[in-house]
Amino acid sequence: MNIAIIAGSNRLHSTSTQMARYVEKRLSALGHSARLFDLRVHPLPLYDPDGTTEHEGARAFAKLVAVADAVVLATPEYHGSVSGVLKNALDYLGTEHFDGKMVLSISSAGGAVGVSSLQHMQVIVRNVHGISCPEWISIGGDQRQFDAGGEPLHASVRSRVERVLGTFTRLAAHLER
Repeated sequence: MNIAIIAGSNRLHSTSTQMARYVEKRLSALGHSARLFDLRVHPLPLYDPDGTTEHEGARAFAKLVAVADAVVLATPEYHGSVSGVLKNALDYLGTEHFDGKMVLSISSAGGAVGVSSLQHMQVIVRNVHGISCPEWISIGGDQRQFDAGGEPLHASVRSRVERVLGTFTRLAAHLER
């Protein structure tokens, strides 16, 4: 299965991006073709609905999501919502990119969990006709620690990621066209 992963932070050592990289690694180990689009590395200009989409990065981003069988969205929780970087990127996309695809939401929050940002991503996914995975990944507090190899330090986080990825890939396989 071809899976697009969007890391929606512009922080250098973002824990949501670290989780996105770990998810990419785990999905690849499960035999899927997972590709990360890191919005810090490949920033997109401010979306302008009256402008053109001639930006090379925006075209590459849209193509990555369009050809994906499933999508993973990862964001830090900022002020109870998704990052502006992720929201701006998603504004470049529409129903033609998400229609009928399984979408997994990931959040990293300074507090215990990032539930508000996860709920906001589900609203966005619903509005572009994607299908939100019924499970999500949220790390907060000391769960946001990774070793030098990019593995979460807590066994409970690794276990939860494996369980959620199992659900996500099983459901996405049922929707594959």
